Amino acid sequence: MKKNYREGAIGAGMDEYERAAEELKNLVGNISESDFVKIVDAETKDEDCRSVQTIVSHVINSGFGYANYIRDWFSIPKSSPERRLISLNDFSMEVDKMLAYTSETLQDKWEYSDEEIQKVKMVVRWGPQYDFEQLIEHAIVHILRHRRQIEKFSFSGKISIINS
Repeated sequence: MKKNYREGAIGAGMDEYERAAEELKNLVGNISESDFVKIVDAETKDEDCRSVQTIVSHVINSGFGYANYIRDWFSIPKSSPERRLISLNDFSMEVDKMLAYTSETLQDKWEYSDEEIQKVKMVVRWGPQYDFEQLIEHAIVHILRHRRQIEKFSFSGKISIINS
């Protein structure tokens, strides 16, 4: 299958975001419904990290949030869904919706120059200020960190991953 790569730094970031999301979808697609909803870490203070379901819901909700920071900067209307828990059945489709929303947000910005990228500054709710590219890089690594977290649940025997 031929892959169409986007141009520019922003385009490359979106391509990698989609790749990270695909890896997460493949991993979660091999988890049973019972392990998906199972409370794996009842001790954590972070309610977004108690189960695979809360983790992936957090990843999707955050993805819409990252796109909304960019939409705010560029005065693009927002239409993201309310934060909610995502079912295993809806997970893949919801990831695809989040990616489509992000791609739509970034349309016509793929080939921004370094200077244009650095002019776009967003202060995020957890404190730091990111430029355009840094926010996209954060979104990619956010998925990767939580994919790793789910893999660790499996490696520690807290959940089972089919075909792992």
